[in-house]
Amino acid sequence: MNRSNGLPDDGYALIVDGQVKTEFKTRESAEAGARDLKRRFPVLQIRLYDAESRRAEEFA
Repeated sequence: MNRSNGLPDDGYALIVDGQVKTEFKTRESAEAGARDLKRRFPVLQIRLYDAESRRAEEFA
């Protein structure tokens, strides 16, 4: 994990309402976690961060 911004150096992370919450090794597991959160809490803003490309995308 990069200490300056809290984002992982590898794998994937869920950014929930602007805060890094959970890290995952694979994209599939990150998407499954995001789907579960969105199902339980539909108003949350969830972004999926990819450490390899250093980009986050909105999860709808």
